[in-house]
Amino acid sequence: MAILKFRVYFEEDESVYRDVVIRHSQTFKELHEAILKSYEFDSKHQATFFRSNDHWLRGREISLEKYDKEYKAPPLIMEETTIGSEIKDPNQRFTYLYDFNRNWNFLVELISVSKEENPKISYPAVARTEGIAPSQYGTKGLLGEKFADIEEKYDLTQVGEGFAEKDEEGEDVGLGEEGVAGEEEEV
Repeated sequence: MAILKFRVYFEEDESVYRDVVIRHSQTFKELHEAILKSYEFDSKHQATFFRSNDHWLRGREISLEKYDKEYKAPPLIMEETTIGSEIKDPNQRFTYLYDFNRNWNFLVELISVSKEENPKISYPAVARTEGIAPSQYGTKGLLGEKFADIEEKYDLTQVGEGFAEKDEEGEDVGLGEEGVAGEEEEV
């Protein structure tokens, strides 16, 4: 049984990608679910694959379901279409579009074919993760929401009462009436 390894690039940044291994007999629906899981996306939205050429131009559509839109040719359905049936060349490419409102685009490229199945792996599986995945719904900071709360609670930009800043020679510089460090007036 052939094992296919696809590199799934986040279209906006090619340094962010996931390598997904899958049996050639598995369906596009299973590949769709593996991609979402690898990028930590939920599965609440519409999705479709397009067979692509070397320039990522979209060809035959392989859709999660038939959507209310005009098609040049009826789409193949992910659940009914095996991945092996759509591999037309050794470097086969697909574009994957998820959530038609937000237009998450991923570039899916076949990077290797192996005849050896690893008995320790449950296919499909993520073989490699590179880069930080985009947040599906807005931004997620690297430090999380708690850091913003602490930053707000303790405004570190203001110098508190009883504290002074030092000038270049290490001398204390007093604060003016507005709480801004300035030169002290001589009396």
